[in-house]
Amino acid sequence: MTQPVAHAPIEPIEPLGEPTGATLEGSLDARPLPVRDRILNAATALFYAEGIRAVSADKIIQAAGITKVTFYRYFPSKDDLVVAYLENRAAWERAGISHVLARAANHPSIALGLVARALGDEACTPGFRGCAFLNAGAEYPDPEHPVRVVVDEHRRWGIRTAREALEKIGVPDAESVAEELMMLRDGAMISGYVSDPATVGQNLFKAGRAVIQYRG
Repeated sequence: MTQPVAHAPIEPIEPLGEPTGATLEGSLDARPLPVRDRILNAATALFYAEGIRAVSADKIIQAAGITKVTFYRYFPSKDDLVVAYLENRAAWERAGISHVLARAANHPSIALGLVARALGDEACTPGFRGCAFLNAGAEYPDPEHPVRVVVDEHRRWGIRTAREALEKIGVPDAESVAEELMMLRDGAMISGYVSDPATVGQNLFKAGRAVIQYRG
């Protein structure tokens, strides 16, 4: 029998923040960032804020304060940098979501609620422009392109993670339900960008709970 997804109290969660390549420059040790991380950090900020195709390699080079020779030494093409940007973002998101799930490891239904709340909190952070992976997927329609491969791999991870949590609470056909939850998450990320982000977390939690209870 499926464990109900209760209206359990959900403590506030700090937003995941922005992914970075390494420790921010100006930290206690005052050591400068490695060159690759400087490039990646500059690209992360620009790609997410302005769109990937809208940002030229020259703009990233200027933002990172490097030469073209240095840029292409680390990233032979812009596509290589885009892939690194998304892989870095994926690692950051996976670490954040895994941390949230671990906080409620013995209560998977509450863990799903915590993830919804974390995504809602993230939508309220300054400069939020929706899901970086949906944005990238829209700019790279070819499913065989290396950028789309990273996007698709990360989304499969999200579905697999949701499925494993659903299986723990006995939800039938957990794979299908996980895909439905991913669709809700996608809608929440878009809604958080184009409408009121303050409602995203709670609405996503309620919608996800309704799906789980209906399918359960």
